[in-house]
Amino acid sequence: MDLSLNPFSSGTRLRDMIRAIRASKTAAEERAVVRRECAAIRAAISDNDQDYRHRNMAKLMFIHMLGYPTHFGQMECLKLIAASGFPEKRIGYLGLTLLLDERQEVLMLVTNSLKQDLNHSNQFIVGLALCALGNICSAEMARDLAPEVERLLQTRDPNTKKKAALCSIRIVRKVPDLAENFMGSAASLLKEKHHGVLISVVQLCTELCKASREALEYLRKHSVEGLVRILRDVSNSSYAPEYDIAGITDPFLHIRVLRLMRTLGQGDADCSEHVNDILAQVATKTESNKNAGNAILYECVETIMGIEATSGLRVLAINILGRFLSNRDNNIRYVALNMLMKAMAVDTLAVQRHRVTILECVKDADVSIRKRALELVYLLVNDTNVKPLTKELVDYLEVSDDDFKEDLTAKICSIVEKFSQDKLWYLDQMFKVLTLTGNFVKDDVWHALIVLISNAPELQGYSVRSLYKALQASGTQESLVRVAVWCIGEYGEMLVNNISMLDVEEPITVTESEAVDALELALKRYSVDVTTRAMCLVALLKLSSRFPQTSKRIQAIVVQNKGNTVLELQQRSIEFNSIIQRHQSIKSSLLERMPVLDEASYLLKRAASSRATVSLTKSAPSAASGGSLKVPNGAVKPPPAPLADLLDLSSDDAPVTTSAPSTAPNDFLQDLLGIGLIDTSTAGGAPSASTDILMDLLSIGSYPVQNGPLATSNISSPGQAVTKHAPGTPQVIDLLDGLSPNVNAAYPSITAFQSATLKMTFNFKKQPGKPQETTMHASFTNLTSVTLTNFMFQAAVPKFIQLRLDPASSSTLPASGNGSITQSLSVTNNQHGQKPLAMRIRISYKVNGEERLEQGQISNFPARL
Repeated sequence: MDLSLNPFSSGTRLRDMIRAIRASKTAAEERAVVRRECAAIRAAISDNDQDYRHRNMAKLMFIHMLGYPTHFGQMECLKLIAASGFPEKRIGYLGLTLLLDERQEVLMLVTNSLKQDLNHSNQFIVGLALCALGNICSAEMARDLAPEVERLLQTRDPNTKKKAALCSIRIVRKVPDLAENFMGSAASLLKEKHHGVLISVVQLCTELCKASREALEYLRKHSVEGLVRILRDVSNSSYAPEYDIAGITDPFLHIRVLRLMRTLGQGDADCSEHVNDILAQVATKTESNKNAGNAILYECVETIMGIEATSGLRVLAINILGRFLSNRDNNIRYVALNMLMKAMAVDTLAVQRHRVTILECVKDADVSIRKRALELVYLLVNDTNVKPLTKELVDYLEVSDDDFKEDLTAKICSIVEKFSQDKLWYLDQMFKVLTLTGNFVKDDVWHALIVLISNAPELQGYSVRSLYKALQASGTQESLVRVAVWCIGEYGEMLVNNISMLDVEEPITVTESEAVDALELALKRYSVDVTTRAMCLVALLKLSSRFPQTSKRIQAIVVQNKGNTVLELQQRSIEFNSIIQRHQSIKSSLLERMPVLDEASYLLKRAASSRATVSLTKSAPSAASGGSLKVPNGAVKPPPAPLADLLDLSSDDAPVTTSAPSTAPNDFLQDLLGIGLIDTSTAGGAPSASTDILMDLLSIGSYPVQNGPLATSNISSPGQAVTKHAPGTPQVIDLLDGLSPNVNAAYPSITAFQSATLKMTFNFKKQPGKPQETTMHASFTNLTSVTLTNFMFQAAVPKFIQLRLDPASSSTLPASGNGSITQSLSVTNNQHGQKPLAMRIRISYKVNGEERLEQGQISNFPARL
């Protein structure tokens, strides 16, 4: 035949087609070759060309492997399978496994051919059918052909038995109910000598145990002895070239048998007792200088840990893992560390014996091994070994890689917090960590350290002196600087006067000026970090009271931040300068040492905060679904529908915006330490009526009081307000001196709402130059002789008005006017002068446990508001 004339005829050989495809220089040329060849094959199929059917099928398989569609040739597979000759059937079954899968409906047509071939007298044809069935068997085919496969498990030919066992695995996976049909045959085949049959049958037994509880119990009774015999024979057998790998006979059979033993012995004491001896033999006789031997040993260890083994056998297994840790292969060491972590739940004492080797793995060059070893060391720590283990980890902390320091620091801090019984030891370890890797210490860790120091008066002097020395030696660690600054501000006199000296300490000489120098240096060094600089300002303010002689110098340092572009630092500078300069009479009491923080409460809130962080994502959808979000009294965000009913203003309704306290109740430490500083670029709200002025002066991260950008010359502190007597002559009113009179004289108070139970009055205040903004102070009085509880006030306004509610001063209203509840409202009328203020109110409370609700509309606001 002249191929040059018709190179893509149906008679083209497979090699010629492959050569033509490989000769294609572009993907387009390749597609053209495949397209022409497929057209020739289709023509041959249409002509029912039997001479080249097997050749065409071979070409189709190659085209299929290249990724081109070949569905048009599926029926040709069935025709080749139905042929009588072995060559045709071989190509047909190969095409069947490649071109079809169990989801193809056409596959049902081949079931009858498979059944006939499974009963064929030629073992090779039977083998072809078993291979095909094991690859593409569906559930329906499994039910139809399971009896034939079960029968073939009992034939004499080992190759047929092996293929039948592998095919049975596929059948059991597809139809677990058929597992009981293969239990007896699988158990009896464990007596075979042929390794191919054995490894297939062991795998079948493993699959039967997974598929059926009944099969598991049956194999526990009838197969354990056979498995022990197989493992003993393989372990003790002489050199066999066909199964030998690196001097070990058939390690694959070893591993399969050990896995099946683990499945059978798990939770069964009798079965575990039968296999203990052979497991000990394998563990002691297998050589560990080759990979094949290490694989068997690892599987043996995993089996020992998975069954009800004796304590001596478990110790032997853990010792094998200890030897693995000394291996030069990283993979072997890694799997050994993984297995030792599992072994911690079984025999902690045996793992503890390898503590030194595990610690060496923490210093390994491989990052995966380091991290896994560190996790294992963390599990090894207990009350008896915490000090030596911590010392080893801290010593390594200094030379460890930067990428590993974060994980190592977190683990050391967790160990010290969890197992420390001596506060002095705890402080020493935390000071070392802060000195070495303070930049990697998380905020909650050094917060807890400060809480502990405040609760240990006998160690406060030691702490401040130790931190001062650490700060002088290493002032580049952020967390160290923060803790040291806080302690110097609180306990500066202990530093200077060497108060509360411990026996282990040596006196140091620190002058008042040197203490101020340390804070000034930290203030300048951390010019970018707002939190650290704010803490430095607070500490300097406190030292101005403790060290009166340095007051002028401290004032000069504080004033340097008066024009700072960061509003947080600017307001602190102005406030603190006012305290130092104008309020000497109250400064000493104002700057007293911080009260002792409740350590137990802080730890509980810290744990609750961690849980809240984890559940935040889950709770977000429910919070958005419409339920009322309640924070302290008055700061309630009602769902949209009830709010619309309250407004009753059709499309002009607008949600009420409420302002929660700047610091949540469970974040008192964050407010005191200066955590969570509010971004100065966002508009903030004024402090609530219930906010303690002293807390506002001493806390860091309080809220800004102005909206929008302000000129530096017009900004006062949150403790001050600006009014204008004449254009260009602002007057600063210091809140510590009280407000000037007649600020609100132009807006008389009104009785906004009154019923038989309640009376509500409004006082008004406006800021000069902002006529659209009004601050209202509401006062609620109880007119009855019964105390009102669970008091809550809500308000709603039209869309052109913006409303902010501050929290109420209390939730309980005393009876008979013997007290009142106050609450502040801030209103911005965007159409001031065009539309008057309008407001709907809703007041809810309880009388003797019974809920009451009152609501109304306020329309008697002064006209100029």
